[in-house]
Amino acid sequence: MTGVLVPTVYYLPADAEARALVVGAVLVALVGAVDDILGLDPAVKLLGQVACAAVPVSAGLTIDHITLPVIGVHNLGAMEYPVTIVWFVAIVNMINFIDGMDGLAAGVAGLAAMNFAVIAASLNRADAAVVAASIFGACAAFLVFNFHPAKVFMGDTGSMFLGFMVAGVGVSGVMKSAAAVALVLPLLVLAIPILDTSFVILRRLKHGRPVYAADRSHFHHRFFTIGWGQRKTVLAMYGWCLLMGVVAMAIRFVPYKDDTGGWLLGGTLIITAAGVLAVTAAVYLIYVLEILKWRNTPVVKLVRDARAPRRDEVGAVRSDPPPTG
Repeated sequence: MTGVLVPTVYYLPADAEARALVVGAVLVALVGAVDDILGLDPAVKLLGQVACAAVPVSAGLTIDHITLPVIGVHNLGAMEYPVTIVWFVAIVNMINFIDGMDGLAAGVAGLAAMNFAVIAASLNRADAAVVAASIFGACAAFLVFNFHPAKVFMGDTGSMFLGFMVAGVGVSGVMKSAAAVALVLPLLVLAIPILDTSFVILRRLKHGRPVYAADRSHFHHRFFTIGWGQRKTVLAMYGWCLLMGVVAMAIRFVPYKDDTGGWLLGGTLIITAAGVLAVTAAVYLIYVLEILKWRNTPVVKLVRDARAPRRDEVGAVRSDPPPTG
């Protein structure tokens, strides 16, 4: 937390929105610390997150419009305040939810911040770029001690702080810009925690369990269930995040339309190829998580073992003797 706050406060001493973001992040870290020590009721924890999100929102750090490539700009009006608070609370909980293995939350948040730093700088959002770069640097340093086997753990204090800061730079660095992909880019950069949380919530609702009830249905838990170790699981999640970041970078920097609005073949092919690669990786990981998990269930194992040829003590395949009589 200190690694993020020191450069942010040093380089942005007079920026009202950045200071409000820092205040809100420190407050949400305090909520996380109380939860780590005492354990808060989920409703109380949620109210605390909403209150903390209201700090930067009240200072003007809001999603006041949504820009899409085809639809164009749509001003949110008074809805900018609740929409932004929902964004903050959602990202805080998404980063908090994936903090289930050594190095996972810090790595995912750091990769997202790295992408936001580059994109914000390209959009002339210098303040947001500085904050995002600070987050990335702090996460990279923390991973030296937090990667498996971890010597230091962040707990809810660190994961909620990181989620809050990442959510803030997503708003100030990208969503408040006039870029045609201002909404698409943050969703791509944060696609993995968004997908993970969405699947988990839907699964819990399907089985009639409370949304806030902890279980082992997150992506990283399911990788671990099929036999992947912590390092392999975390590196796979890093790779998936990097791939989505590549798609976001391609959309931002590869020209795919000319001045008249026509499509450029080369740029369109590059972006399409990046998208296909990302979808292929997602399909592969779903195959790994679902098909291989199914193949390793006790019932399937029992059937497979029953069909396998039996071997004698020296390892030779043995067939049953023919029936007599």
